[in-house]
Amino acid sequence: MELFRYSKPIGLMGKSKIAMAISSLLVIASLVLIFTKGLNFGIDFAGGTIIQVKYDTKAPIDEMREKLSLSPIFEGSSINEFGSPDEVVIRLKNSSESVTKDIGDITREQLQGTGKFEIRRVDIVGAKVGSELREKGIMALTFAIIGILIYVAFRFEWRFAVASVLALAHDLTIAIGAISLAGLDVNLDVIAALLTILGYSINDTIIVFDRIREEISDSSAKTVNDIIDDSVTRTLSRTVLTSLTVFIVLVTLYIFGGEIIHTFAYTLLVGVTVGTYSSIFVASPLLETLGFNLKTYRAKLSEKAAREAEKERLRAQFEQGIV
Repeated sequence: MELFRYSKPIGLMGKSKIAMAISSLLVIASLVLIFTKGLNFGIDFAGGTIIQVKYDTKAPIDEMREKLSLSPIFEGSSINEFGSPDEVVIRLKNSSESVTKDIGDITREQLQGTGKFEIRRVDIVGAKVGSELREKGIMALTFAIIGILIYVAFRFEWRFAVASVLALAHDLTIAIGAISLAGLDVNLDVIAALLTILGYSINDTIIVFDRIREEISDSSAKTVNDIIDDSVTRTLSRTVLTSLTVFIVLVTLYIFGGEIIHTFAYTLLVGVTVGTYSSIFVASPLLETLGFNLKTYRAKLSEKAAREAEKERLRAQFEQGIV
């Protein structure tokens, strides 16, 4: 199945300046959001306590606040709906580590008289553990990017590696900016989503880069722009179809997956959309910006092919007992 039948290059490189301008604006807007509005760290990273409460009818949030305010344990706590009007989440900034009695039992006692309810979940993370998890999450993203940089540089050359990593930084920045804009909690689910975006985006980019390398080997008359246009056009149908099927799954998760998976699905929706866009309009045009030279690259490919041929010749001679 093909959405776009290849007849001639679409000429995407002619629109690369517009695309790069749009990308720059999105990245700048995301950075402004991150540094001004900031990120809401969930209990995974900031520490604290989450208590999920489900009522038989609509949760009386005002009455709950009044009841909880009578206990110093719940000072500064917040109460928000959790996916439906009959279910709420109580967030405490402290981790209730110094409380000898179970925080679920304390909550149950404080909310007596507000209606029929059940405590469905209690999550407690200490401040020190939250800080460690935050550091490990940042390290995971950093090591993943470094690993991708090394892999692409080894498989292609350094300009391909730098272009792919810049495209990944573009995708992550916009995804994190979208999280800041929506005011969602940043937790381990978000880190998992960001790592998934890295894998998805680099996979799309590598497919385009592979096609570019093939076009370089097959043709000697084309310019860099012609080769990129031809390669992106040939892979466009595959890229759009793959992204569309993933997008449909993520939309389904976002709508029907419930509040628990809401942030994860939202982050992936933004990341997959931006990652598809960047593999077409950001990563490949960056090769030209970084001064990719066809003549030099073809010379390297010729040298590599000559070395491989020499190895094969020596191997054949050895097997025949000549050497």
